Amino acid sequence: MDTLISNVTAVTMNPRMEVLFGAYIGIEGGKIVSIGKQAPAEPPKTIIDGTGMVAIPGLINCHTHLSTASLRCFTDDLGNAEALQALLQKEAKMDSRSAKAAALLSIAECLRFGVTSVSDLYYYPNATAQAVARSGIKANLALSSYRFIDPCEDFDFETDEQCQELVRVTDKWHGYDGGRIKIDAGIYAEYTSNYKLWEALAGYASEKGLGMQLHLAETRGEADSCLDRTGMGPGELLNCHNLFAVPTTAAGCTYLDEQERKLLGKRHVTAVSTPVAAYKNGCAATPILACVKDGMNVALGTGGVIECGNLDMFEVMRFAAMDARKESGDSAALPASAALMMATVTGAQAQGRAKECGMLEVGMDADIALVDFSAPHLMPCHNVLSGLLWSAKGGDVAMTMVRGRILYQNGRFPTIDLKEVVEELTTYAIPQLFAEKGE
Repeated sequence: MDTLISNVTAVTMNPRMEVLFGAYIGIEGGKIVSIGKQAPAEPPKTIIDGTGMVAIPGLINCHTHLSTASLRCFTDDLGNAEALQALLQKEAKMDSRSAKAAALLSIAECLRFGVTSVSDLYYYPNATAQAVARSGIKANLALSSYRFIDPCEDFDFETDEQCQELVRVTDKWHGYDGGRIKIDAGIYAEYTSNYKLWEALAGYASEKGLGMQLHLAETRGEADSCLDRTGMGPGELLNCHNLFAVPTTAAGCTYLDEQERKLLGKRHVTAVSTPVAAYKNGCAATPILACVKDGMNVALGTGGVIECGNLDMFEVMRFAAMDARKESGDSAALPASAALMMATVTGAQAQGRAKECGMLEVGMDADIALVDFSAPHLMPCHNVLSGLLWSAKGGDVAMTMVRGRILYQNGRFPTIDLKEVVEELTTYAIPQLFAEKGE
């Protein structure tokens, strides 16, 4: 046996929602090979003392933009239109090198907060994939395609620049390291593209077995504009063009009507709630309870650090539960078990990884975070699930491992030279974005 985590409280998130006190988790070949209250007979090569710790399945961030880390806090306190304009000006100066440096910083932040897998929808997917490959984290990466194609224009997937970038990235990275990296097709949103691009991407994704990522019905204006232009809401419109023929994660889904939610539920679309980002930007969050009621899978995400300030999924879980309780007027709505499930089990389902992670079970990948419950704000602990939701913070994570490999432990990142990343950010990436012409 490679590693044994001993004397730990294990929150399994299995179908029985078992919490095992004083548990032993055996790991070999990157997999969980035993979990229970008895230490295995086989002596391990390494023992991790879990005393005072809670072991949870690694958290899954189902919507983010890793390479925006170099713009953290840049547009805060600006109006949405002004912030968007400032963001677009800086993004126009970004290149692959600066994107990779920012992605590595975001990945380090994710690992620090117990996240073991991310779904990223942005530009420069090759650079992001390089950062993911180096770090050891899992990721579903999608190119955020956008552009309108004139209905009279001859459109050829084989020559379109964005479509061919997706092809190159898919050929190089899809299935990398036994599926640690997956490539998804993606569009930014309904209102930044049209049916020729949607149908082309959906067809390619179906052919190659890819998923799909997008933003969907995040604002009232977006939904109303689509209805005015087409007579359909954005969910119904995209469904008519077969965008949901492949497994899809849609960030927002805030202003889908009931009919659209039920339609997307039948198409197995995952609604990704980003409540911290929504609240920070003065917007409503995904109606989680309504989406679940209408048959949709629901997962959680942060958005990029521009939208939410940090990538702390504990904060996201807490906001999701508070939003559901506020909207329903019921203090028992969205219990701790459900919030944790959205950050683990249903997140794994959204990424097409349900057979490999999201639970602490024999045969699953050893994607595990250890949360230190010895801090004052976590004592006493009358209910472990409640403690994780209402009291714990990302900073309480003491260790994060993916496939049994420690990627963060007590301030150290074995696979990421954080000093080197910060130097690359300060000497290249940030000057690249913020230098004025002529400097």
